[in-house]
Amino acid sequence: MKKAAAVESSTIFCLMSEPLWKPTEDAIASSQLSQFVHHVAEEHAVHAGSMADLWRWSVDHPESFWKAVWEFCGVRSEKLGETVLTRADHMSGARWFPGARLNFAKNLLRRHDEKTAILAFGENNVRREITWAELLSQVAQFAHALVARGVGPGDRVAGLLPNIPETVVAMLATATVGATWSSCSPDFGVTGVLDRFGQIRPKVLIACDGYYYNGKAHMSSERLAAILGGLPSVEFLVTVPYVGDRELGLEREVSLQDFLAGQPSDEPPYASLPFDHPLYIMYSSGTTGAPKCIVHGAGGTLLQHLKEHRLHCDIRADDRVFYFTTCGWMMWNWLVSALATEAAILLYDGSPFWPHPAVLWDLAQEESMTFFGTGAKYIDAMKKAGLRPKDTHRLEQLRTVASTGSPLAPESFEYVYDAIREDVQLASISGGTDILSCFVLGDPTGPVWPGESQCRGLGMAVDVYSEDGRPLVGEPGELVCTKPFPSMPIGFWDDAGDVRYRAAYFDRFDDTWCHGDWVELTEHLGMVIHGRSDAVLNPGGVRIGTAEIYRQVEQLDEVLESIVVGQPWDNDVRIVLFVKLREGLTLNDELADRIHVQIRSNTTPRHVPEKIIAVADIPRTKSGKITELAVRDVICGRPVKNREALANPEALDLYRNLPQLAD
Repeated sequence: MKKAAAVESSTIFCLMSEPLWKPTEDAIASSQLSQFVHHVAEEHAVHAGSMADLWRWSVDHPESFWKAVWEFCGVRSEKLGETVLTRADHMSGARWFPGARLNFAKNLLRRHDEKTAILAFGENNVRREITWAELLSQVAQFAHALVARGVGPGDRVAGLLPNIPETVVAMLATATVGATWSSCSPDFGVTGVLDRFGQIRPKVLIACDGYYYNGKAHMSSERLAAILGGLPSVEFLVTVPYVGDRELGLEREVSLQDFLAGQPSDEPPYASLPFDHPLYIMYSSGTTGAPKCIVHGAGGTLLQHLKEHRLHCDIRADDRVFYFTTCGWMMWNWLVSALATEAAILLYDGSPFWPHPAVLWDLAQEESMTFFGTGAKYIDAMKKAGLRPKDTHRLEQLRTVASTGSPLAPESFEYVYDAIREDVQLASISGGTDILSCFVLGDPTGPVWPGESQCRGLGMAVDVYSEDGRPLVGEPGELVCTKPFPSMPIGFWDDAGDVRYRAAYFDRFDDTWCHGDWVELTEHLGMVIHGRSDAVLNPGGVRIGTAEIYRQVEQLDEVLESIVVGQPWDNDVRIVLFVKLREGLTLNDELADRIHVQIRSNTTPRHVPEKIIAVADIPRTKSGKITELAVRDVICGRPVKNREALANPEALDLYRNLPQLAD
């Protein structure tokens, strides 16, 4: 009999009367998180009576915890080795499972049967269904074609593709042979693509002939010609038919059909690779300079996603998992990893509001979706549009709604339970491209409180620090992580000595990851996200998170969206609020006064903007996040370093040389 490890219990108790949702006892007992608790009790002699207990054990004993995740999730490897973690006391130099050998794609292609692996839909109105057996065959054929053209470990394969099955196949084939995958959404402009792919010098480019968005087909041949001209490293371009069915006539082009011709489709040629073998190159948003090329390892990505999907999201075999995303956002990578749970993934390509605002809920109903993931801005837009899927759609199978991308306001939490479904787990998750995963997540065994992420991720030593590095509870501060975790980046591309990598995350607090989010740890041990630290407002020396203002302003029916920045003024900072109003409305004194009262009554006088200005559009990144820093640069007369990172860069011109900001 193993001796039980001591686990420190939380002493922070719930102070609010009722949460928005609590799981049933049956749901708790059947959850994979509860099964994991039984596993660690039997195999590691750890008895955790609560999520707080389990989290504390996971961060105090990371080697035991991550080994338990490996065991519980059945990671497939050719070799594991005895050592789990080296240099545990040096966060930026830690190394996980140094003796392991595995293949990322092999772990996602566990099933070979005739059940559904991928369901795909888009604005082309074509429904595609791919079984596990078909997916395995397609990946094998694509991987053999890569090997036949000399692609293997050390090479980069770049995808300029929509969210379609061919993109998943190409990524898995790339991982199969040990090359490194990197992707952008096909709506990126030439400069935006070259700013990213130009740094990593791919050997292969895979691109579609066009894409659909908002009811229109957009052809890609002219942009692809210019992109190829700027990527001399590309030895061949594989073109995927999507909008049409003809080759584009470009230099170095080979059609997908010709590329695959004659290749075997039985067993993928899996390469056996180290745990930290480069799997993905991801990109920072690039709104403040050239995008950072962030290299992520195969093992860390796999292990972290398995933990998040199975323990925090309770995704199970044969579930149907959806996340509204493009291939330029990390949530696409996160979604595809759900294949490792033996669940089917649902892909959607196009606008979430075309041909009508409820198109994604049609998909949820028709395909018995169990997990619906989206950005917080989509939920806010649904609320503004008056959508009530609960009244119009049958969503009996839906267990989880996940939100990320920006803070989800408490009123939007309440909207989900009122208008979508009252008995779902609402998981407000937050992390980033930097870690290809989450710092805060959902807990299928715990309650949901308005405005809060349910818990810190297991195995993630997340804390909140003051400016001088003191831990905080109940007041805002910097989100930090104080101990290593497997999905930390391998580093940045072409960053000798990890100089830029260390400067990005470890300069603020010595050997402690500082993520750049302004957050607050609550009495429930949940987390409130107040916004990005670099966008925090500082009037009169008082630090204010932008989400605090958005929450109040966007409750007003007249305001569709807003963006708030700080403008240097009179040796201080004044708050400037820009509002996008419903069509046909104007910003008059009465509405401005109502905005002032709404903010003052529900926050503090410090939060009230000195200037309120109506604008026709709000600039945002390709993944839908509003860009406070770019707007701040424009109103301060500074150049925006990378307009190509924006989905609507022309919107920035609306903020330039405004007479209202001159006095």
